[in-house]
Amino acid sequence: MSERIALNNLSIDRALHDLVADEIAPGSGIDAARFWRELSGIAADLGGKNRALLEKRDALQRRIDAWHQAHPGRPDLPAYKDFLTGIGYLLPDSGDFSARTAGVDEEIAVIAGPQLVVPVDNARYALNAANARWASLYDALYGTDVIPETEGCKRTAKYNPVRGARVIRYVRDFLDRAAPLASGSHHYAVKYTLRSGTLIVVMADGSEAELGARECFAGYRGDPQSPSGVLLKHNNLHIEICIGQDNAIARGDLAGIRDVRLESAVTTIMDCEDSVAAVDAADKVRVYRNWAGLMKGDLRASVDRGGETIQRALQPDLEFTAPDGAPLRLRGRSLMFVRHVGAHLYTGAVTLDGEEIPETFLDAMVTTLAAKHDLRGNSAFRNSGVGSVYAVKPKMHGPEEVAAAVELFARVEDALDLERNTLKIGIMDEERRTTVNLKACIRAAAERVAFINTGFLDRTGDEIHTCMEAGPVARKNDIKSTPWLLAYEDWNVDIGLATGLPGRAQIGKGMWAAPDSMAAMLAQKIAHPRAGANTAWVPSPLAATLHALHYHMVDVAARQRALAAAGRARLDDILTLPLLERRLNDIEVARELENNAQSILGYVVRWIDRGIGCSKVPDLSDTELMEDRATLRISSQHIANWLRHGLVNEPQVRTAFEKMAVVVDRQNAADPEYQNMAMAFNGPAFQAALDLVFQGREVANGYTEPVLHARRREAKGGRSPGTRA
Repeated sequence: MSERIALNNLSIDRALHDLVADEIAPGSGIDAARFWRELSGIAADLGGKNRALLEKRDALQRRIDAWHQAHPGRPDLPAYKDFLTGIGYLLPDSGDFSARTAGVDEEIAVIAGPQLVVPVDNARYALNAANARWASLYDALYGTDVIPETEGCKRTAKYNPVRGARVIRYVRDFLDRAAPLASGSHHYAVKYTLRSGTLIVVMADGSEAELGARECFAGYRGDPQSPSGVLLKHNNLHIEICIGQDNAIARGDLAGIRDVRLESAVTTIMDCEDSVAAVDAADKVRVYRNWAGLMKGDLRASVDRGGETIQRALQPDLEFTAPDGAPLRLRGRSLMFVRHVGAHLYTGAVTLDGEEIPETFLDAMVTTLAAKHDLRGNSAFRNSGVGSVYAVKPKMHGPEEVAAAVELFARVEDALDLERNTLKIGIMDEERRTTVNLKACIRAAAERVAFINTGFLDRTGDEIHTCMEAGPVARKNDIKSTPWLLAYEDWNVDIGLATGLPGRAQIGKGMWAAPDSMAAMLAQKIAHPRAGANTAWVPSPLAATLHALHYHMVDVAARQRALAAAGRARLDDILTLPLLERRLNDIEVARELENNAQSILGYVVRWIDRGIGCSKVPDLSDTELMEDRATLRISSQHIANWLRHGLVNEPQVRTAFEKMAVVVDRQNAADPEYQNMAMAFNGPAFQAALDLVFQGREVANGYTEPVLHARRREAKGGRSPGTRA
């Protein structure tokens, strides 16, 4: 039992209290005593409303369940819409409007580019993501499958000049597309130089060329006659050609180019939610300490590389000279958002009159207090240049809950002496009631909205839970091509454009889940900017660099203007349930069940036993995929749905989980800290996997946190996986 501090009817974990008092409050302009007094008032005043909103979710779901039980199968859409409207689930359109968000950084309002999502409880990952604003395109290409390993092009630790030549050709082709010359090609350049503020490219035959568009030249480093860096700008993103004969690549290059660096992860979400396993005060202290370190600019992480310890810290800004000779400074870091937990989670780290408070209240207060260091200029590494704090709110159900988040943010601003609308909100469109009422959700946050996003993974989990009683749903891969999901992705952009988000907010798309399949990502993820999204999630800094190429290929602002004049996605398609269209044979059912079971176990065993909220998890074919609680929600809800409708039974499910436990144990055999699930089949991790399925119908909205948090606490309490309780 941790030591507690009693203040203002609150009982506060000692470690959390001391973190605020000793590390976050000093220099923020708010003393710790006031902080806790204000939190107590917020929890007392808004706690009842939070519980009422959660109860409304449950009441609506009960009515939907009853309706589907009375009308099994695919519903008649007019009757279904009338029912949803009648119970207040589907709201009428209340007319057109435009968002009024002001004071938004250009990374959100102007620049289209990749967005990283990273667990903020891991300091090294957080720093890597924050520093991923600039990265080497050469490295990204050399180290991935974008360049095939054929004809002597193997990826090797020691530089392979054959592969290197392929990388250089690829990059020269990119430069010819993004910053074409008025004549000739970057392929034939032997020198980059400046003449009267104009970039001149000298060719191998002695001829010279300027850029086809002079405005693409943004600056340089070093001597203008022989610059060490040439800065280009295209579609609001920067490209740096790095020049110097200091490595094997440059010595073999006609122009002495040693690297080409791209502006890559323009924004990053520092995540307190789905990618984090935080179940108690000790975990939350780690989350908050890292976020505070980012805001104060003093976060550090040690990395052991080949026996040498390397210290990671935030990167400084980049300094160039503009074409007119004036100094030019560019941000060296990604603009950081913070994502809070959902309103359904409560924390014992702080209690009010003996009752746990909503964890999202604590997140809002602590992360904003930490962000005051950025707002007050206490850090050498400024996050927001316009004095805003960007907080993403996940798992909101409809406009009432968005309005509640806006009210919470206003209370936090008052508590911490911030101007109204300093806190900007990111609306995750990942719950069905938010999707069908997205316009009203944006209206509820019209002065704060800075981000909307399609979270198709959580959204699929909620879709399955919402229509749980209607009938068996399609196989997971088949759901991806059902009408509701395709319409949902388009609908999100259409509503964002119709409510005036361009120039004020990001319209985002979801994660690429296969971090080692970069060639496939390059082939497919261009669909996101083409769809009008000015950002999309990527799983790593390397993926951000490659995804940045898509924003050079697509002028997103022009694409948004074209889409705004086109037709809107249909609500009827969004409300078309993803039910199974044909009877499956026993082999198909078994394959789907085992695929789900393996996915659940592979993720859960790390979450429960190790506290890892997001990682690369091998699938049944040993392909590593990024997994977090959203993917877990889909798999567990899918089995629960098939159980409900008799496609599988409980003994089959248990047998599949035991069979897949052996597979997951084998996949983790090289990990010395891993503890097997097989044989005993009764440790917290294995039991959590079964709980997720067998409690899947009853748990609110199919969320996984109630099971995960309880079993993680059990594992942290000292019972080793594989031992009997």
